[in-house]
Amino acid sequence: MNTFYYEVKQIDGDYAYLMRLDAPEEPLKLVARALLPAEIMEGTKLIYEWMQYSIWEG
Repeated sequence: MNTFYYEVKQIDGDYAYLMRLDAPEEPLKLVARALLPAEIMEGTKLIYEWMQYSIWEG
């Protein structure tokens, strides 16, 4: 299973735009906020593994 690291770049209502940290040149990923931890804000770092997002403290 792959692991990806993201940063929340923008929150727009019920959606968030995520930038992949190892490939910042790729387009931002649009994700429903219902799939993300409730306490996110712009600048929050996330880890995606096992089909789940969680806040990354690294």
